[in-house]
Amino acid sequence: MNQEIIEAFKEIAREKNIDKEYLVDIIENIFYLMIKKKFGTTENFDVIVNMDKGEIEIYRSKLIAEKVENPNTEIDIAAARKVEPDLEIGEMFVEIINPERFGRRLIISAKQNLTQKIKEAEKEVIYEEFKNRIGEIVIGDINQINRDEMFINIDKAEIILPKKEQIYNERYRRGDSVRAIIKDVVRTPRGPEIIASRVDPKFLIRLFEIEVPEIYDGIIEIKAVSREAGDRAKVAVISNDKRIDPVGACVGMKGIRIQSIVKELNNEKIDIINWSEEPEVFISQALSPSKPISVSVNKEGKTVSAIIPDDQISLAIGKGGQNIRLASDLTGYKIETIKQSDLVKKEEEKIAIKMIDKLSSSAKKKLIEHGFDTAEKVLDAGKEALMKIPGIGDKKAGKIIELLGSFYE
Repeated sequence: MNQEIIEAFKEIAREKNIDKEYLVDIIENIFYLMIKKKFGTTENFDVIVNMDKGEIEIYRSKLIAEKVENPNTEIDIAAARKVEPDLEIGEMFVEIINPERFGRRLIISAKQNLTQKIKEAEKEVIYEEFKNRIGEIVIGDINQINRDEMFINIDKAEIILPKKEQIYNERYRRGDSVRAIIKDVVRTPRGPEIIASRVDPKFLIRLFEIEVPEIYDGIIEIKAVSREAGDRAKVAVISNDKRIDPVGACVGMKGIRIQSIVKELNNEKIDIINWSEEPEVFISQALSPSKPISVSVNKEGKTVSAIIPDDQISLAIGKGGQNIRLASDLTGYKIETIKQSDLVKKEEEKIAIKMIDKLSSSAKKKLIEHGFDTAEKVLDAGKEALMKIPGIGDKKAGKIIELLGSFYE
């Protein structure tokens, strides 16, 4: 067999991570194409590829005939007996085809075809490998940085980290080592496109699995994650073993576990909270670092009203509303925060309105017509202002002030 083809085959067998049977099929098909071009048919040819020895053998079967009508399928008895003296007419003669008969141009074409097929096979191998690694953290070196993406070399493959999948406040340099999660793998005309991410919440989950053995072992379970990459994240955890505190286990001794994750994420703040089946409890935890006074849940409408102490309202909302957004995303409820002082004022207004309702219908009507629709307004105005209203004299004005004033005593 042509030595150049043999050496190329051996190199492929050694270096390329391609399934053996698949490689055999590629090579067989290429040589059948060569046979078709040379002889016009492949019906009476056999190609045998020996992967272990790195050998390729080509055989052509011919019928031994007294008179040859088709030299591609028949051979005369004299020619056959020169190779095997015991052959008879009607038997099959097997001819070994010398590769030199294909000609140098055909062999060069075959090598090019083989190289192309191997490249296609390599792409398919990469696609299948990384398709099965979606959701896995990988580490590689940055090879190229563009405006909209950067390319990372991983396991002899190149993955893409798009701009939107990069942590916005990180700065990368060529040659830096970087970790990311395989987010997606898609086929393209150029080959498989492997998309990685550092902002996907699953990346945070995988980091916790690496740093917290109890999570990897299933003792602690991550129930929910909400994240604004580079700034803040909230992680809700629960322990399947009552003896183990899930939050403490995630933080680690002297915070060593959580610090390792925070460092990987460029100092992203991470709130670890206890998950609860009770929405009121879970939502109160999710609004950390603030501590709500009370939480009112509408389960059907998936809405929540949380009463927050005045001095903690900014903590509950967070910078640019970030904390309340993350809490809402984590719990699945739309959360409305209400300052404690605003609630007290609203409640007083409601009661004050109810106090007006205790007056006679005629007195109430006259007060409202003149803008006194709450007890507070009436008391602020005083007795003399009420006496200016037609139909309300000194005695009636005094009774109104006395009735409404009792509310504030």
